[in-house]
Amino acid sequence: MIRFALLSATLLFGLAACETVEGVGQDLETAGEQVSQEAREAQN
Repeated sequence: MIRFALLSATLLFGLAACETVEGVGQDLETAGEQVSQEAREAQN
């Protein structure tokens, strides 16, 4: 039973970490798109 609880906790934390990293990646992508858009507008 303890093994199952530890395995479940490990999987839960692993999934939470993946979601966090994915969210950060999306935020960085959005920021990069904004910078690119501003650069294009500055050139025109």
